[in-house]
Amino acid sequence: MGHRLSKIYTRTGDQGTTGLGDGRRVSKDCERIHALGEIDELNALVGVLQLEQMTGDLHELLTDIQHDLFDLGGELCIPGMEMIRAERVLYLEQRLDHLNETLAPLKEFILPGGSRASAVAHQVRTVCRRAERAVTALHSVEPVREEAIQYINRLSDLLFVLARYLNRADGGKDVLWQKGRTTTKTS
Repeated sequence: MGHRLSKIYTRTGDQGTTGLGDGRRVSKDCERIHALGEIDELNALVGVLQLEQMTGDLHELLTDIQHDLFDLGGELCIPGMEMIRAERVLYLEQRLDHLNETLAPLKEFILPGGSRASAVAHQVRTVCRRAERAVTALHSVEPVREEAIQYINRLSDLLFVLARYLNRADGGKDVLWQKGRTTTKTS
């Protein structure tokens, strides 16, 4: 790769445009750049989740996800590029199924929380859902490959299950939503 980023500032974006990987310049507020920013934020937050206590296997999973998200960003940066393959969607599904089979079936809605690691995983999940909405919005104006959309959708599902798994691994339980809990309380 050499010294690709030897100069960090270029001043080429000072007028509100940025360059795509194919050389085109686009407005920094276009749907493609918005989706790229959401994927970048998601990847950074997965890095924060990596700081939590969990088994090495889960750290490896999260590292794989970070690499996939970087690839997804590359795919969004270079229209027509294919980096996220169907095998990566299948990988998430397999990991999701493996984690989920260790958990009790859900009978109630749950609230984010329980353990710190679980709460962070829920935060990552919500950012993932926002990134999914941004990628979908981009797809409404420019084509985005089906595998890319599927990947981000499966990732949010995996993060939900991971949050539950992390609560259980920490010896805790899911925080269950209680219908009507606050309707009878007064100040």
